[in-house]
Amino acid sequence: MSQLYPLKFKTIFKDKIWGGEKIKTVLGKDFSPLPNCGETWEVSGVKGDISVVAEGELAGKALTNLLEEYQGKLAGNKVFEKFGTEFPLLIKFIDANDDLSIQVHPDDELGKKRHNSFGKTEMWYVLQADPGSTLISGFNQQVDEKLYLDKLNSGKLSDILNKEEVQKGDIFFLPAGRVHTIGKGLLIAEIQQTSDITYRIYDFDRVDDKGQKRELHTEEALAAIDYKVYPEYKSKYPHKTNEIVEAVTCPYFTTNILEFTENTNRDYSNLDSFVIHVCVDGAYDLVCNNQKFQVKKGDCMLIPNVIKNIQLETTTGFKVLETFVP
Repeated sequence: MSQLYPLKFKTIFKDKIWGGEKIKTVLGKDFSPLPNCGETWEVSGVKGDISVVAEGELAGKALTNLLEEYQGKLAGNKVFEKFGTEFPLLIKFIDANDDLSIQVHPDDELGKKRHNSFGKTEMWYVLQADPGSTLISGFNQQVDEKLYLDKLNSGKLSDILNKEEVQKGDIFFLPAGRVHTIGKGLLIAEIQQTSDITYRIYDFDRVDDKGQKRELHTEEALAAIDYKVYPEYKSKYPHKTNEIVEAVTCPYFTTNILEFTENTNRDYSNLDSFVIHVCVDGAYDLVCNNQKFQVKKGDCMLIPNVIKNIQLETTTGFKVLETFVP
C-alpha cells in the first residue's frame, strides 16, 4: 500500500448554457474542446463523475477506490464510518457568463426520500466579480406557498427574491431549501454536500442550441423551499491576514479562510477528517513528510486524515479556503 500524500485530482469540465471563459482566463484551466465551461468539479464523489488522482504514485486511481483501500486514513475514521466510500463533499468552480436558473436544493430528509441522495447545503466564495454583478439568496419578505406560486405564475418571482450586489471575497452560505441563483459576471468557488439534485424554478425562458427550454421542477420545489425571510444572507467574517479565520461552519463542513503573506504551519492532530485546500489567490508550497507540492490559484488539494502537520511556504502570499468535516 502506497503512502498517502496530498492529492490533486484531474479537473472535470462541464459546459453549460450559461458558461464562459473565466475558467481558462482567470484560473488557467484549459477546457478545450468544450465551447465554454460553466463548472469545473475539482473533488467529486458523485456517481458518473468520480475524481481521479492527477499526480504522483496514486495517479489514475479513483477517489472511491482510494476510500475503499485507505478508509479512515484518507477520510477520517468518523467520516468513513458515516459515509463509507461516498465522499461527503463536492468542490467546484463556477463561471456564470449569464444568470443561472433560479433554483433550490432539497435537504437530507427530502433528498433521501425522493432520490436516495444527500441533500445539498452549500457555500459560495466569490473569486472575481464583474462591476455591478449580483446574485439571489433567499426572499426579501415573509413568503408562503400561495404568495410564492402567485408570483411565480404571474412572472413576477423577482419581486420577492433577495438580490445582493457582490464583490470579490464575499461569502454566501446557502442551507438546503434556500432559493438562489448566481448572477452574470461571477466566478465562484463552491463547497457543498455531495449531491447533484437541483430543482429548477425559473430559467428566464431560455432555450438551448436545439431550441428546447430546460426542464422546470415547479412541483418538486414546493416541499423543498424554506419560505422564511432572514435578516442577513451574506456571511460576515473578519478580513485578517496571517491568522486563521472561521468563515462558515455547519454540520456538513467547516471552512476557514487562510490569507497569509508569510510561511505558516497547520496542525491537524485534533481533527478526525480529511482537509481540502482550495487556493483562491496567490501560490505556496505545501510541505509534508519531506515532500513539496506546488499549489497555485485554482488548485485544490485533498490532505488525507493521516497527515497531521503541514508547512505552507510562500513568496507571493496566498489565500486558501480550508475545509473539513467537523
